[in-house]
Amino acid sequence: MCRNIKTLYNFSPPATEDEIRASALQFVRKISGFAHPSKANAAAFDLAVDRVASAAQELLDELVTLAPPRDRDVEAAKAKARTAARFGG
Repeated sequence: MCRNIKTLYNFSPPATEDEIRASALQFVRKISGFAHPSKANAAAFDLAVDRVASAAQELLDELVTLAPPRDRDVEAAKAKARTAARFGG
């Protein structure tokens, strides 16, 4: 599940709210062990996702770097090349 969590910091354009929420959802899924919580756990699960997303947004807003923003397309191409080298194709 966690392999879907991507680095969100220092990209141009910046991470969207949807990307941050998706990462928060993956994190909560991983630590809870639930891909989809039961009705009894849904409220706690959703609250945890909201809180993790909020904390992640706050972190991204507060981080400081002098490095230039990374380009999403360039990073995606690098990841694709690493995958091809690792698994062939």
